[in-house]
Amino acid sequence: MSDNLPPCPQCSSEYTYEMNALMVCPECGHEWVPADAGESAPAATGERVIKDAVGNVLADGDTVTVVKALKVKGSVSGIKAGTKVRNIRLVDGVDGHDIDCRIEGFGAMQLKSSVVKKA
Repeated sequence: MSDNLPPCPQCSSEYTYEMNALMVCPECGHEWVPADAGESAPAATGERVIKDAVGNVLADGDTVTVVKALKVKGSVSGIKAGTKVRNIRLVDGVDGHDIDCRIEGFGAMQLKSSVVKKA
């Protein structure tokens, strides 16, 4: 069978198959919706989902906290872990920088969603 199909959650059979939007186990007859089907629905409609470092979905206007110290070019001190950033905007940035924000003491900059946590 195909290596990328998940085993049956009820009987752990590896002989599962897809039937429309469902996964089916031929051994026990269990039918279920795959876990990644909910995540692919926004992608199918064209919506972009941006998640923070721990998996929370981010939206425009959220407040986030920086989870690790960041170096900033041209600055003696970087951005410390725990710095709160208010009123973020989600953008299509360069090199994975998908958050546009203004940080007090540094000004406008872009951050990666992987270095922030929703506050």
